[in-house]
Amino acid sequence: MKKLLSLLSLVLTVALLAVPVQPAIAAKAPTELLISAAISLKDSLDEIEKTYEKEHPDINLTFNYGSSGALQKQIEQGAPADLFFSAGKKQMDALVRAGLIGSNKTILTNELVLVIPSDSNKTFTTVKQLTDKAVKKVAVGQPETVPAGQYAKETLTARKVWDTLQDKLVYAKDVRQVLTYVETGNVDAGFVYKTDALTSKKVKIALNILSSVHSPIVYPAGVIKESKHAEEASAFYTYLQSKDAGTVFKKYGFKLN
Repeated sequence: MKKLLSLLSLVLTVALLAVPVQPAIAAKAPTELLISAAISLKDSLDEIEKTYEKEHPDINLTFNYGSSGALQKQIEQGAPADLFFSAGKKQMDALVRAGLIGSNKTILTNELVLVIPSDSNKTFTTVKQLTDKAVKKVAVGQPETVPAGQYAKETLTARKVWDTLQDKLVYAKDVRQVLTYVETGNVDAGFVYKTDALTSKKVKIALNILSSVHSPIVYPAGVIKESKHAEEASAFYTYLQSKDAGTVFKKYGFKLN
C-alpha cells in the first residue's frame, strides 16, 4: 500500500510539473501626460501634481517648464506635449493660428512687480528711478520669448525710459532667472510676477506696476491637437479649472480669471 501511495504521489507531482505556468499579467503602466508650462507656474503645479496623481493613479504628470516663448517654439518644431499652459496670450494665439491647439481658456491672471534684494535700502515710487546713477543693473526676461520681459518692456516704453536703460539691462531666459539675479545681488532690481516674488525671502517688492501700462497678464491653457492622450489631457485641462486647483493657484498668489 505504501508503495502504491508513493507511486501515486510521484505521478501527481510529475503531472503538476507538466502543467504550463501562465505568465502573470503585467500591470498597465500609467499614462504619461507631458505638460509644457510657464516656469512661473512651477510651485503651484508641483503641488497640483501630487494631488492629481493621488486621485488618478493611472496618470503620471510630467512637466516641461520654461519661458512661454521657448515652449511655443518647441511645440511648433514638433516636440512632444499634451497640454500647453502659457504665461501669455501671444504664445497661445500663435499655436492656435498654426493649428496646433484648438479650444483654450484663460485660467489665471497675475501682476508685474519690481523686486530688489531683501537687504537693499533702495526705494522706488516710479520705474523712472531706474535711470538713477545708483542703479547699475536691471534684470528683465528676453521680451521676444519671455512674457514677463514683454510686459516689462511695455512698462518701460510707456514711461519713456526703455531706450535710456539699454546699457543697464541684463536679459534672462525666463522669469525665474530674473528672480535669481536679484536674489544673488547680481542686479539691483528686476521685473518678475508677483507670484514669483512671493516664493522668495531673498527679495522684496519695491514697486507694484500698474496694469494699465502693459498688456493684460493672462495664463491660458489648451490641449495639443496631436496629443496621443487627448482624453486624459482634456480631463487634466478640466481639472485645472476646478475649485480644488483654483484653491492651490490662489495660495501661490494667482488670481482666477
